[in-house]
Amino acid sequence: MSLHLIIGDKLLSSWSLRSALALELTGAPYTEELIKLGQPDTRERVLKHSPTGKVPLLKTEHGVIADSLAIAEYLAEQFPDAGLWPKDIAARAQARSACAQMHSGFFALRGNMSFDLSRDEALPSIPPEVQAEIERMLALWAECRAVATETGPFLFGGATLADAYFAPIAVRLRTYRVQLPAVDQAYVETIYQWPAFKAWQKAGLEEVGQ
Repeated sequence: MSLHLIIGDKLLSSWSLRSALALELTGAPYTEELIKLGQPDTRERVLKHSPTGKVPLLKTEHGVIADSLAIAEYLAEQFPDAGLWPKDIAARAQARSACAQMHSGFFALRGNMSFDLSRDEALPSIPPEVQAEIERMLALWAECRAVATETGPFLFGGATLADAYFAPIAVRLRTYRVQLPAVDQAYVETIYQWPAFKAWQKAGLEEVGQ
């Protein structure tokens, strides 16, 4: 199977990170093409691959797939033995629910705490609407752990698409120095020690010479 992932800057593109981690979970080989964001020709370059004008995009033998959640579901279908979703029905349903909530919500958190792997500075103060979404996020993580049937440091024991989806939130919480309960701090550390994430982070920091 031929898989070609088109992404934005690794330093800044949280949605691209999700799809890259999803691909890593499959264990399948793939190629990668980076289109720098915020450039005069960014949209033109992306439009050559898809009419969405956005990244990530996954080019496959079945066509071009836009949107990180659609990419995740495609990969889960194509690699059923890779365990991208939890095996248990209740856990799998919760994982899908959590990813969908992340995909369509948390706008205050995302808007006030932009994704930047090189950042290391707290906000002067956290707006109430952002604090509410942080608390909801931590509750969502707890809901995932509550139905997990496997042991391990990720939300459902072993790494799944849920962890790929929440990795950018872990980055935000760390780079903005948000104080967390011990269980959530440990989860953030798990993401940062995930080899697939570490490789992405290293490449992202190399983009700016760090």
